Amino acid sequence: MSAKAIREFDGKHLLSYWLPKAAPAFAGAAGSADHAASPAKMASLEFSIAALAAAEHASADRAAAAARDFEAHVNDVFRAAEAQHPWLLSARLVCKPDQLVKRRGKNGLLGINLDWAATKAWIAARAGKKIKSTGYLHTFLVEPFCPHPQDTEYYVCIQSVREGDIIFFTHEGGVDVGDVDAKARRLLVPAHGALPSAADVARTLLADVAPAKHDTLVAFVGRLYAVYVDLQFTYLEINPLVVLDATDAHPAQVFYLDLAAKLDQTAEFECGKKWAEARKQAYAAIESTPAWGPPIEFPAPFGRELSKEEAYIADLDAKTGASLKLTVLNSAGRIWTMVAGGGASVVYSDAIAAHGFAHELANYGEYSGAPSESQTYEYAKTILDLMTRGAPHPEGKFLFIGGGIANFTNVAATFKGIIRALREFQLRLQTHNVKIYIRRAGPNYQEGLRLMRSLGETLGLEMHIFGPEMHVTGIVPLALKGDTKGVSTSIPADQDSGLLGYSQPASVPASVAAAPVAAAAAAGDAAKQAKPSTTPSPAASGAVDSTTVPFTNQSRAFIYGMQPRAVQGMLDFDFMCKRERPSVACMIYPFGGHHVQKFYWGTKETLLPVYTSIEEACQRFPDVSIVVNFASCRSVFESTRELLQYSQLKTIAIIAEGVPERRARQLLWEAKQKDVLIIGPATVGGIKPGCFKIGNTGGMMDNIVSSKLYRQGSVAYVSKSGGMSNELNNIISRSTDGVYEGVAIGGDRYPGSTFIDHMLRYEADPGAKVLVLLGEVGGVEEYAIAEAVKSGKITKPVVAWCIGTCAKMFTTDVQFGHAGSFANSDAETAEAKNAALRAAGVIVPETFEDLPQVLSQLYKDLLAKGTVQPLREPPTPKIPIDYSWAQELGLIRKPASFISTICDDRGQELLYAGMAISDVFKEDIGIGGVLSLLWFKRRLPAYAGKFIEMVLMLTADHGPAVSGAHNTIVTARAGKDLISSLVSGLLTIGERFGGALDGAAQMFSQAYDQGLTPQEFVDTMRKKHQLILGIGHKIKSRTNPDLRVAMIKEFVLSSFPSCDILRYAMEVEKITTSKKDNLILNVDGAVGVAFVDLLRSCGAFSRDEAEEYIKIGTLNGLFVLGRSIGFIGHYLDQKRLKQGLYRHPWDDISYMTPEQEAMMLGVESGSGIMGSGGRTLVESQGVVARGFSNA
Repeated sequence: MSAKAIREFDGKHLLSYWLPKAAPAFAGAAGSADHAASPAKMASLEFSIAALAAAEHASADRAAAAARDFEAHVNDVFRAAEAQHPWLLSARLVCKPDQLVKRRGKNGLLGINLDWAATKAWIAARAGKKIKSTGYLHTFLVEPFCPHPQDTEYYVCIQSVREGDIIFFTHEGGVDVGDVDAKARRLLVPAHGALPSAADVARTLLADVAPAKHDTLVAFVGRLYAVYVDLQFTYLEINPLVVLDATDAHPAQVFYLDLAAKLDQTAEFECGKKWAEARKQAYAAIESTPAWGPPIEFPAPFGRELSKEEAYIADLDAKTGASLKLTVLNSAGRIWTMVAGGGASVVYSDAIAAHGFAHELANYGEYSGAPSESQTYEYAKTILDLMTRGAPHPEGKFLFIGGGIANFTNVAATFKGIIRALREFQLRLQTHNVKIYIRRAGPNYQEGLRLMRSLGETLGLEMHIFGPEMHVTGIVPLALKGDTKGVSTSIPADQDSGLLGYSQPASVPASVAAAPVAAAAAAGDAAKQAKPSTTPSPAASGAVDSTTVPFTNQSRAFIYGMQPRAVQGMLDFDFMCKRERPSVACMIYPFGGHHVQKFYWGTKETLLPVYTSIEEACQRFPDVSIVVNFASCRSVFESTRELLQYSQLKTIAIIAEGVPERRARQLLWEAKQKDVLIIGPATVGGIKPGCFKIGNTGGMMDNIVSSKLYRQGSVAYVSKSGGMSNELNNIISRSTDGVYEGVAIGGDRYPGSTFIDHMLRYEADPGAKVLVLLGEVGGVEEYAIAEAVKSGKITKPVVAWCIGTCAKMFTTDVQFGHAGSFANSDAETAEAKNAALRAAGVIVPETFEDLPQVLSQLYKDLLAKGTVQPLREPPTPKIPIDYSWAQELGLIRKPASFISTICDDRGQELLYAGMAISDVFKEDIGIGGVLSLLWFKRRLPAYAGKFIEMVLMLTADHGPAVSGAHNTIVTARAGKDLISSLVSGLLTIGERFGGALDGAAQMFSQAYDQGLTPQEFVDTMRKKHQLILGIGHKIKSRTNPDLRVAMIKEFVLSSFPSCDILRYAMEVEKITTSKKDNLILNVDGAVGVAFVDLLRSCGAFSRDEAEEYIKIGTLNGLFVLGRSIGFIGHYLDQKRLKQGLYRHPWDDISYMTPEQEAMMLGVESGSGIMGSGGRTLVESQGVVARGFSNA
């Protein structure tokens, strides 16, 4: 629900802050009111009842202790209020609960004209107490008492409806205002059009008010309406509104003493800052809020305080793009649900209530929008934990894992999270004797059901598992009453084989093709004479007026937004339906340049253009009349208004959810003026089988084939729910000859087009023989259908059902899946609407589970009358499967281009060699530990990680003079970027600079392994005229030792289990330094030999593995990694110092002319080597070389 109630405290702060700043909305308003007198002085007292509620069913001693603690807590809150609001101590006060409690005055929940002591006593007597056994009182509002005569009280209310905003006004306000609907005067401010004038307001609303007060009231109501619109209220009631006449001391004053209000939560991106600004003064003591103030809070309905588990799921929901909802209705109930889809979650609750088990229904909730495996695991785990608490029930419990036919959610992927939770709670589920009933369909549902069946074989529980052959809620009567009517037998199992089956050639069994005809023959002689028809209806070929039929097999569309998945789905549907050309003309994407996007037409590739403007798209494709607008809720208002400027566009589908109600109303009325059909917002779209599909409607291709949406039937439907429209496709295809057209108008309170708009289209369309309506709780649009049937505007048979009949069974307000699924009056309940439809002559089944049977019987009757002709079933079309989807289904395999064994980023958490990244931080393994995982695929001992970190620190830098740092500095000063500068330094690393680690490790370890004594090793290398890598330093010597080497030796000798190679190298050092003082064991050598000792002695590697890591350059990797730290430091240093281009000084270069080079090489002057014309140095080098070779 987008319209959310707010506390009176917050509502009054919104008015007191913004009313003085607002200009009257109605032209001609004269006079003003002193809004400074409005109730800006307020104190909100909030008491924590968590401990008190927890002790409600505890022992008497514990309950008494909790009561004493709560009494002390109440006194603490009183003292804090006195310190923050000193005026409480001296003013006369009014106090009341501020928890969305209705009729406070009539229920004795209003303390009037009290001093502070009496106020505290009044609140203390009620705080922490339950009223009407529904909820605890814990939040109170205290404000100054406003003395006034009775005849100064008025009532004003503004309420939003589809047509605009209605202002209600009565000249008698207060507790005894009575029936406002009957006595209030009202003024409709249209959603689209001119605003009324001040005179209109006075004449319409104030006829019973003394003329002297007209100016004051008109000015106030004008400002109130301006704020109502600007802050996007959906409901605002003030009772009483007190207006005091002007006196010599002050002008006329207005006080709003009692207030109830709702804001449009979806408008937070537009108004959130304004809401927060008004609350800033009230919550000045709160820290860590945005600079403009704390965000608005939407409290739960009274009696529906969120439990810890509900709050946890709400927090999960806020952190994901998916939808996760949980409301615990009866924690002791035996029936628990885990349902996918907003509409499906409602019909499951309906079914449970309809079969007499509402008192056993434990929860309401849904998961939808393709939640991840971990999210469904957390959701399922929470429900299973709640379900298996306490003592087992002697009759056991039921768990319904249900849902509609998904559009694009991978059923198997979401089931994996549920399966994890079921395995985890196996013993507790067995203890509570839980029976599990599963019904699900949609993409990859076959694999999901297979996984569930496999689980059932090991879980030790009674499990019943069904796919789309079961009615969406058929498992409910099956489980609770053993009723099997929800199982469909109209389509044999081999016709519902899923995507794999439909990707292969298939034929329709004669029994299936003849079924409608056989049914007709059994029903009467008329069907015996009927001939099967394969001719498309006039509407399919575009022969009917486009205002009646917006979708034909010639219709084409723009896709607004970059939605390649939806486009490909539409093209696949077109190909399946044998359209001559694609239904998508192009995409419009304002944020990218002109380009083309590649798609598939069957198995062949095709290109679709992408334009940046609507104007250009319309110029290129003047035949396009439909737009599927995928813009976000934040931008869809502006983009749709722009689309409405182009007269060729006659149908616009708005997919986005969360469009503010006021914006949706503006769009629908602007579209109505321009005769444009709006479908949505918050819709999946619609489908015309064999002709046209909007976006993702109908789900994946296997569901489209299963529901026979590739060819037209005779039944046209309209629904609010997108997920339930898939169920209607399934039900209708199994009960009749199939769908003629189906539209999901969207679940918001103000859809752009209503049920009656589409039903009248279907009535005028000769191809539609049966009309189906799936309404729901909330709104009154269904009554228009009843009236149309009663008056004869609709003559075709109508079958209707309104979901949400369970709402009357709930003791507290429950928001169902859609924003509009909330009854604000008795007339908006599903039960009342079903009754009205039935009374008007509409065919209304007894329950939703009866819908298939009702449709089937109606279809047989129409066949018997000849109204519907039997259809010859065409061959089932086949559609190629996308490679990625086929791979996800496990239908194909291919060799991988790469193999990676060190890291896995496919799951919910990054893994380093099998170790979760969260564990990396929990266990604080450090850089050395991470390196050991990614380089060696295993955890090394702590001392090994410390040694690796030591090496990185010691090798990080050795000054700007070394070749690598020098190159980095020169490159940085040439203006190059960080990567280029770093690479230029790294490229200098080799045998002469930094690359001796591998060589030193190999030389020393091979000599040791060959059994050579240190002296023999030195002698051998001298005879080979080879330098010993790792020995020698230009600066350091035995008398000027390298402290880095000393630290390495000290750590290794004290920490490693074995140091054989290091000790061997130290003996070699004694021999080499005896010959020359600077032939010491340098850093490269010390690190190299120590690393060999580490690999060999830590117990994590075999001898062969240790040798392999040395050979493949692991040690040089340590130097590269460490020295990169220093190179980056030099780069940043040069950039920070803003050093210019480097040029090497002349005096540091030895220039040599050709003559000088010749003399150096011993060639006499005048020998003829130098040509008479002179040569360059390069050329002279070649001559000299030839001269030597000739010599």
